[in-house]
Amino acid sequence: MLKIFLLAIVTTALAAPQPPLQAAEACDASKCKLPECRCASTNPPEGLDLEQIPQFVFLTFDDAVQITNYEIYTELFYNKTNPDGCPVQATFFLSHEYTDYTKVHELYVNKQEIALHSITHQALTDYWRNLTLDGLQAEFGDEATLITHFANIPQEAFKGMRIPFLQLSGDNSFQFAKQLGLTYDCSWPTQTFRKPGLWPYTLNYKSNQDCPIGPCPQSSIPGVWVVPMIDWTDLSNNVCSMVDACVDIPDDDADKLLQWFIDNFNVQYKGNKAPFGFYIHAAYFAVNPVRLEAYKKFVDYLQGLNDVYLVSPSKAIEWIKNPVPMGAEGWPACPDVEDLGCTSQTCQLMKEDDPNPRYMTFCGSECPAVYPWLGNPLGEK
Repeated sequence: MLKIFLLAIVTTALAAPQPPLQAAEACDASKCKLPECRCASTNPPEGLDLEQIPQFVFLTFDDAVQITNYEIYTELFYNKTNPDGCPVQATFFLSHEYTDYTKVHELYVNKQEIALHSITHQALTDYWRNLTLDGLQAEFGDEATLITHFANIPQEAFKGMRIPFLQLSGDNSFQFAKQLGLTYDCSWPTQTFRKPGLWPYTLNYKSNQDCPIGPCPQSSIPGVWVVPMIDWTDLSNNVCSMVDACVDIPDDDADKLLQWFIDNFNVQYKGNKAPFGFYIHAAYFAVNPVRLEAYKKFVDYLQGLNDVYLVSPSKAIEWIKNPVPMGAEGWPACPDVEDLGCTSQTCQLMKEDDPNPRYMTFCGSECPAVYPWLGNPLGEK
């Protein structure tokens, strides 16, 4: 009952009339001050020297969490620490269908970040381009409710979102992120600001980031952080935002592939230390076993560098809001999560307009009436 009551509160708040957005003006650095505001910039925060700045690395996975990829994640990230002694973190932009929510629960209690990637993962990019605030609520707001209920993790745990296919919807998705209380969106690639890299920034003012998959936001949306997806380049110098979209890569040799990973990493590490993103889909390793071998070696390589931190975007933003030299007082605390427990249940459920049953594994004791889906995130009658 409490979860349903909280859902009603969130839905009512999102349905309330919102004040009209104002066109964003050019960023005024004299007014845009941390921690509430940061101009889009390639300059490190607060003028810190590069040797004082951590190199943040975002290791993210899109789509469903299942038993097969979960076992890979445990090997890659569990029982490893950053130079500050805090756990290594990856970020999981979760889509609903075929997800095992007991494994989502385990990722969360092991200090990994769970983020939103929609309920349906609809394949048509026009769908996401034209999505309204109500549509975003159905896809992402209700997904937060769904994950909270079936993975038994608190809704305040969600800090970020990524739109499928990186298809922005102008102001709408960022406005919705603010309404839902999220900290950041990580759906916006940049080709122009690769060398030097673009640091995360807020949308209080107009962004100067290039817009390869528009429409991009044009309004002032204070407090919402953009985590730019800085493009990689393949061996033919073609750009790619998701690593598994890169074409000309040494995919037949783990050591050569590792070196390609390192070469792309060094663009930021040996540049202005803008956060480096390694963005892939959950199926990345299943395509070719060489990829997992190279990825493991890359994580080990990063762990050998005493100024590299494998963290979630939300942890990096926490530091950017109050940037201090590595090891100094004021460094962000380690993630603190509450384990609400999880009793595993698997149910065979029917999805509306689909004669094929779905098997859903989740935290709970009672099966939903139907397979949870758009407009019915708890699977009620």
